[in-house]
Amino acid sequence: MEKVHEYFMTPISILGTSCLERIVTYIKPMMFRKALIVSDKVLVDTGLIDKLLTLLDGEGIFYIIYKDVSPNPTVNQVNYGLKLLRDNGCDFLISFGGGSPHDCAKAIALLATNGGEIADYEGLNKSQKRATPLIAINTTAGTGSELTRFCVITDEERHVKMTINDWHVTPIIAVSDAELMLGMPPGLTATTGMDALTHAIEAYVSTNASPVTDCKAVKAVELITGSLATAYSNGSDLKSREAMVFAEYLAGIAFNNASLGYVHALAHQLGGLYNLPHGLCNAILLPAVMKFNLPAAITKYADLARAADIDTANLSAEKSAEHFIALVQQLNHALGLPARLSELRGFKAEDIPLLAENALKDVCCLTNPRQGSQEDIEAIYKSIL
Repeated sequence: MEKVHEYFMTPISILGTSCLERIVTYIKPMMFRKALIVSDKVLVDTGLIDKLLTLLDGEGIFYIIYKDVSPNPTVNQVNYGLKLLRDNGCDFLISFGGGSPHDCAKAIALLATNGGEIADYEGLNKSQKRATPLIAINTTAGTGSELTRFCVITDEERHVKMTINDWHVTPIIAVSDAELMLGMPPGLTATTGMDALTHAIEAYVSTNASPVTDCKAVKAVELITGSLATAYSNGSDLKSREAMVFAEYLAGIAFNNASLGYVHALAHQLGGLYNLPHGLCNAILLPAVMKFNLPAAITKYADLARAADIDTANLSAEKSAEHFIALVQQLNHALGLPARLSELRGFKAEDIPLLAENALKDVCCLTNPRQGSQEDIEAIYKSIL
């Protein structure tokens, strides 16, 4: 029996410089009464959110702001946001920021219509009802969360990140305005950019990949390898910022439909146990997982080598693939990112068995091109000590 592919996509996407200004033309006809805006303290206190608020005020759209979302949103933050939504009579949500506000808002929206606890929805398509409508406004070029059916929430008690893969949480509108990203600091540009690259690579080698996702993943790799270093070194370069907007969007579509792999499964454990930035964990793990996957992904990595403008004319597929893995390592170095787990805050080598055990329970493992054992996962972690 031939494989059936399902395709999930946010209904409306608005991309490009100054595109935020168009958001109210979509909100007004929907006749929403009041928004819960989910963001973070930095974006609110520095005034980056002010343009959005001015647009909403100008159209008489009411809102309240929840700005206490952390870089790794937690169960308690989701529950508090849900209380705000209900207590204030909000009938839709706007998330403003990177992956953290988007994920927190998705979880709030899902619970608002389905009830229960967010842990009830860990895994694949556990909900019964569409989430409360969510409009996701992106301020980073990495997570793809503004358009996907994925949501990652930290369980503070278990110290793990829960992955909710549920089409019901897909935002109804995704907005990515390059102007909102001009002020991103280099470190955030680096980690979110490597997150997007990880999405593209993992989607391309996923066992659930299709021609629809492949073309988007390849183009994303081309754009990221050609523009991320410039965006990192010159944050005000609008051309590179725009390239990253489209790259992370394409990578988001790719992994939203092809899913991910061991990089994310292993990274979720580091983030959950040590409260570390997701993109940073991905960046460190990516070359190591690629080396593990190499026997099952030689041809596909060779394809990506060509997309990354590596001269493969006189190279075998295996050598081309190895050159691509080396390029990823070199990009990490150029972006000032660490190469070893020992460089991460709080990391303990004795935690590796627990990290590996929890990683194998992550839904992202299901579509990795090469399946491994507990010992294999431990070996991946140990290879970058």
